[in-house]
Amino acid sequence: MAQNNNGRLITALDIGSSKVCALIALLPEEGGELQVLGTGQRESRGVRRGYIADMERTEAAIREAVEQAERIARTNIEDVYVSFSAGGLVSTLASVEVDLGGHRIEQRDIDDLLAAGRGSIDPEGRMVLHAQPTLYTLDGLKGTKTPLGLHADRLGVDIHVVAAEASPVRNVDLCVRSAHLEVKSIIAAPIATGMACLSEEERELGVALVELGAGVTNVSLFAGGMLVGLHSIPMGASDITDNIASAFGMRRFDAERIKTFYGSATTSPRDNHEMIDIAPVGDLDGADGNRITRAQLIAIIRQQLEHWMTEVASTLKALGFTGPVGRQVVLTGGGAELKGMADYAQGLLGRSVRIGRPRGLSALPDAHAGPAFATLAGLVQYAASDPVDLRTVDPALTTVHRPTGTGMVQRMIAAFRKAY
Repeated sequence: MAQNNNGRLITALDIGSSKVCALIALLPEEGGELQVLGTGQRESRGVRRGYIADMERTEAAIREAVEQAERIARTNIEDVYVSFSAGGLVSTLASVEVDLGGHRIEQRDIDDLLAAGRGSIDPEGRMVLHAQPTLYTLDGLKGTKTPLGLHADRLGVDIHVVAAEASPVRNVDLCVRSAHLEVKSIIAAPIATGMACLSEEERELGVALVELGAGVTNVSLFAGGMLVGLHSIPMGASDITDNIASAFGMRRFDAERIKTFYGSATTSPRDNHEMIDIAPVGDLDGADGNRITRAQLIAIIRQQLEHWMTEVASTLKALGFTGPVGRQVVLTGGGAELKGMADYAQGLLGRSVRIGRPRGLSALPDAHAGPAFATLAGLVQYAASDPVDLRTVDPALTTVHRPTGTGMVQRMIAAFRKAY
């Protein structure tokens, strides 16, 4: 990681289905809030549903986004923290326990326990992105964060593991390295986004984070301060754009434009009287285009939204996010910027819904302060927190079992409820 006279430079790179963006931030030596020095953004033309589909185009977008951020920050960077948001992400919990014989816990006891924990993660076909110790157990009592100096007969630890299909992760890594950048770490997007959008209390008490991306929707469940369940839906805001383009016979660029400026998830009586000019596909000679009402546009948007949010509701139920209506859902990602999205989702999901925006960064440009850039901001915050990760201690740790069913998620939630 780069250094300067005032602190440590951290560079984040978010490779999405609609955009590739970079952010350079300064972590002051004396501590305090991260300071944004420069940002860059380019259209993503080589990513489909979160997966690299065109290596050359993706590499070019990465290079241009980073160069733009470097020009603004007036510095050169060599390494980046990269997000990964494609389908196939899984969250599991590995537990291990050792006998101490009642003596006082020393650092070497914790080190031996974590070494045993690395061995408890059974590789089977997936690449480990994170393997982080969470809560320690003293004689069966869960919930200890710092056991050093305490007495116990048995010491245990829960290790939170996030893993993904190996090939897509390697493709992301290859694209970044082809742009002559070193990959410091590849971070699961839900973990980064959660750091940027969720308060510590929300993560402790339980909250659902729904990242409405362009091509992929990640539904994540947090409890006990950590990610306890997640699922990816191959659906996103670009599907709304495609439906608009198809319904009115227009180019995707124009469909995205009118969705952004005139689109909404909610209706009003004025919608039938407001007209929108559209340019049909192939209109190259300047001929007059068609006109539609805003009500027609919103009808197409809401048709896809209903399908989209129904999938989200089914996923939340499958993950075990049930109980009192007051439990909160946080929407983020580019799809959350659609007007009226929180109100629409709240009505369909029957839960309290808010829009999650990045926080904790100073000098963040207004253009990058919306929910579409939450993952980017979270990557910087994750790097600055420098969490303990057993994977960095043992690089050979690369794969983990695929979980079966939802019982594992329920057990994880129940364990953290008992601890708190």
